[in-house]
Amino acid sequence: MTDLLLRNVRPMGGAATDVLVLQGRIAEGPAPAGIATEDGRGALLLPGFVEGHTHLDKTTLHQPDWLVNEVGPRIIDKIDTEREWRARTGHDAGAASLALARAFLAQGTTRIRSHVDVDTSGGTQHVERVLQTREAMKDVQDIQVVAFPQSGILARQGTDSLLDAALAMGADIVGGLDPCAIERDPVRHLDIVFRLAEKHAKPVDIHLHEPGSMGAFSLELILERTRALSMQGRVVVSHAFCLGDIPERERDTLLGQMAELGVAIATTASASRPVPLVAPCRAAGVTIFGGNDGIRDTWTPYGSPDMLERAMLIGLRNNFRRDDEVALAFDCVSRAGAAGCGFVDHGLAPGARAELVLVEARTLAEAVVARPARRVVVSGGRVVARNGALVA
Repeated sequence: MTDLLLRNVRPMGGAATDVLVLQGRIAEGPAPAGIATEDGRGALLLPGFVEGHTHLDKTTLHQPDWLVNEVGPRIIDKIDTEREWRARTGHDAGAASLALARAFLAQGTTRIRSHVDVDTSGGTQHVERVLQTREAMKDVQDIQVVAFPQSGILARQGTDSLLDAALAMGADIVGGLDPCAIERDPVRHLDIVFRLAEKHAKPVDIHLHEPGSMGAFSLELILERTRALSMQGRVVVSHAFCLGDIPERERDTLLGQMAELGVAIATTASASRPVPLVAPCRAAGVTIFGGNDGIRDTWTPYGSPDMLERAMLIGLRNNFRRDDEVALAFDCVSRAGAAGCGFVDHGLAPGARAELVLVEARTLAEAVVARPARRVVVSGGRVVARNGALVA
C-alpha cells in the first residue's frame, strides 16, 4: 500500500489539515474513494529525519552484552583498538548495520549517510555487508555508503586499491581522514581521495578532527581541490573541529569560501571538542547538518538512533533557547541534512517522498526537547512503525 490519507495533522506545528499520499508521494487534490486512512488526532507532523553522519557497521547496540570501553584518549588509540577488537571478535557488520538501520527507522529516520570502514585488515567486507543492508532497507529507508579509510591510506599499503574496489561495488561516496594529523602528508592523501572521486564520479566526505591552524590548513587544501576539480556542491567536511577554535576572522574567511564552493559541514555537536557553531555557518551560507557519529561502539558508549535527541544535543551545544533557535537544531536533522547529503525529494511539499513522522507535541521545539514517542512513522507511503516499534 502506497496510498494513504493522514487526517487531522499539524505540519511543523501549523494548522490542522489532511495530508494525501498517492503512490508513495505527497499529493494534492481530493482523496480517492476507499483510500486507507490514518487519524492523526491533531499530532505534530514532521518530515522523516536525516542521519547525516554515522557508522552503521561499528555498533554493538544489537548485542546483549555491554561492551566495556577501555580505549585510550587519542584518535589513533581509538582506531587501533577498534581494528584489534573487530578482528578478535569477528564483528558482523551486516547484523550490526541492519539492526541499527531498523532502530533508526522505528524512531523516524528515513535517510542515513553511513561511513563504513575499508582497510587492509577487513578489506571491503564491511562495505559489502552494509550494501546488503542498504538493499534490504531500500523500500523504506535510503542509505548512502561512504567508503571510509578509518585506519588511513598512506601507512597501510593497498588501502587505495581497496577504496577503489569498494566504490566499484557500489559505495556512494569517497571518504578521507585527517590529512595532516593521521596521514602526515596532506597532499598525497588528498590526491588519492580526489583522484578516486574523479574516477568514479562520486562525492567526497572527509573526517577532519584536526584542531586549530592544522585543521584550517587541511581545510584550505580541501577547498583548493574542490575548486580545481569543479566539485562544487559535492564535498562534505565532517566534524571540522578547527572551525570552533580559530579566530573568528579566519573562521569567517573559510566559511565564505565554503559557501562559495557549496562545501557542507556534518557536525555531531560534540560536548568535548570545539565545534563549528550553527548560527555563524548559516549566516555565511554554509549548509551544516547533524549526525550521531558512532553509536554504542568501541569509540563511545554514547549515541542513540533518535535524531530528535541529536537535535536536542545540537541545540544545547549551540545554546539555543528560543523556539525559533530550537527549530534551527531540528533543521540540522531534517532539511539541511537532506541538502548536505544530496538526498532528493525530502520534505512536506507536494511531490516529496512520503516519509512522515507523527509525534505527540504541541510545537516543534517541544518535540525536540521532550522527544516523545513516534506515534506513527510513514515511509514509502505506508505505515512502517507505531509507538517506536516497527510493524510487520
